[in-house]
Amino acid sequence: VQLQASGGGLVQAGGSLRLSCKASGIGFSIFGLNWYRQAPGKQRELVAAITSGAITNYADSVKGRFTISRDNAKNTVYLQMNSLKPEDTAVYYCNARGSMTAYWGQGTLVTVSS
Repeated sequence: VQLQASGGGLVQAGGSLRLSCKASGIGFSIFGLNWYRQAPGKQRELVAAITSGAITNYADSVKGRFTISRDNAKNTVYLQMNSLKPEDTAVYYCNARGSMTAYWGQGTLVTVSS
């Protein structure tokens, strides 16, 4: 099982990035998919989630700015991040959660400069 996250980088405040996470080795379509982030000195927090039925949920801090989506044909989950703020700076991790198991990607760094 592998979750490969990509798309992080350095962006100015107000800019956009799109993160991708491609999964292999799992029955992708039946898993709930999540994006977490961890800023320096802080605990990991859930940013966005999408169920196998494509129901989405967001942390209050990113509502209206971030959009999570999934493409089951490509085994990929995305996180479109708009209107980025310096406080969005963190390592972003993708997560696939089934009824009995969970898998993590390696993380991708997002840095938002002011």
